[in-house]
Amino acid sequence: MIAEWSAPRWAPPSPDRAVIDIGSNTVRLVVYSGAQRAPDVWLNEKVAARLGRDLADTGRISDKAADMALVALRRFGALLSGLGVRQVEVVATAAARDATNGGEFLDKVRALGLEPRLLTGEEEARASACGVISAFPGAHGVVADLGGGSLELVSIEGEQAHQGVSLPLGTLRLGALRKRGAGPFKDTVHQALAQEGWAAAHPGPLYMVGGTWRAFARFAMQLLGHPLHDPHGLEMGVEEADRIARDLVRADPAKLKEDADLPTMRAVSLPDAAALLRVMLAELQPTALVFSSWGLREGLLHQKLPPLARRQDPLLVGVSHFTAPRGGSISRAATIAGWTADVARGEGAYSERLRLAAIMLALAAARLEPNIRSRHARDWALEKRWIGLDMGGRARLAAALVGACDKPALPPELLALADEPLLREALGWGLAVRLCRRLGGGSRLSLAGSALRVRDGKLVLWFDPSQADLVADTVRADLATLAKWLGMSPEIVVGEKVAALPI
Repeated sequence: MIAEWSAPRWAPPSPDRAVIDIGSNTVRLVVYSGAQRAPDVWLNEKVAARLGRDLADTGRISDKAADMALVALRRFGALLSGLGVRQVEVVATAAARDATNGGEFLDKVRALGLEPRLLTGEEEARASACGVISAFPGAHGVVADLGGGSLELVSIEGEQAHQGVSLPLGTLRLGALRKRGAGPFKDTVHQALAQEGWAAAHPGPLYMVGGTWRAFARFAMQLLGHPLHDPHGLEMGVEEADRIARDLVRADPAKLKEDADLPTMRAVSLPDAAALLRVMLAELQPTALVFSSWGLREGLLHQKLPPLARRQDPLLVGVSHFTAPRGGSISRAATIAGWTADVARGEGAYSERLRLAAIMLALAAARLEPNIRSRHARDWALEKRWIGLDMGGRARLAAALVGACDKPALPPELLALADEPLLREALGWGLAVRLCRRLGGGSRLSLAGSALRVRDGKLVLWFDPSQADLVADTVRADLATLAKWLGMSPEIVVGEKVAALPI
């Protein structure tokens, strides 16, 4: 299983692939580096050309919007040339698909030396779904990707995208629909969703993809005093989401921009999106909302992955790629995970993958100066955008790093994200890693000549006589701290065979 988790041997990162997304609201370039299964963003640049802003009135991409997009695309081409990135996928979505002059616009894009692929509505929906599948292994439910020109819905289950549809309910169209009145707006959305009965029949949460949904999530996090800032992985109850949406429907965009610190484009579209969301919740009846920062672009990358790479654990691949150059290789972490296994009380693969990720991060954090170690470790766990990890998992990682780097006490912000027993267990992982490092710097020789065992209510640290010189007051102190946290008494044994310790 470790082989499936492992990232490639570390080498200095360089950008090697990119996606250009010609959307109805924005034209965006994202350049990636790093592991295939958990890519890092090297460069992310967008221009709000709003290609779809006049579709409802004229059916065309305006000359002004097209010119703005082409200027941006010309720059993107120059950036890619300078970076030496040759694996580039260029896709166009609803605006180019629906506009009467969409083909003419794409010809101008080709004249720049780019090769745009016009996605069908179903292809766009499936790509977005693959982004969610990549970010949330085992996800099941319905993906709702809200763009400027369209709303994509697609059911996912068993690591596969199933039924999908693209509806003309993008943020650039919603304003005109709402001007007809609340009743006609609700009827229009209801009729569009009712025709896709599979979406309501498919159980599970709604996976919310798109910048406007993320703006909704950030607004909700501020309103509720959520301790984190990144909405990726946020799970929200349906009643709470509907209550927030009900208030947002009547919100003033200018006040939203000022009070919630939202970009103008998102502040303008948020009340319309909230009105759409209320009908979606009533019609589709999901079990919850889960917000994803991964969508179409990451889905396009996922679709190209070989089968072996798709089966890798994205959390462990991403963490190992991050920590390997910082002294936290997955092989070293696996050795420490084995040495500390007796005090790991968690059950199942989920706890073990979290524990392995926590050990890698703890090893990397140990290389930081003491005055910045705790702060950076906290941000790595809670704010860095790990894939394949929910908010509760982030809190458990943070608790483990508190144990490894700081005083053994749970920060209140973590208690808002996960149950206390799980956090206490994770903090114990960190204390065990601290003891392991204190013992012999985490060296293989010190680990081979020692063992940590739970025996008859005692936490026993055993040493082979060849390693007896490692016993010190600092080791005794860390053993006592871990034992106290676990509700045991500490004991050090030198010389007996580890198998002979009383059970």
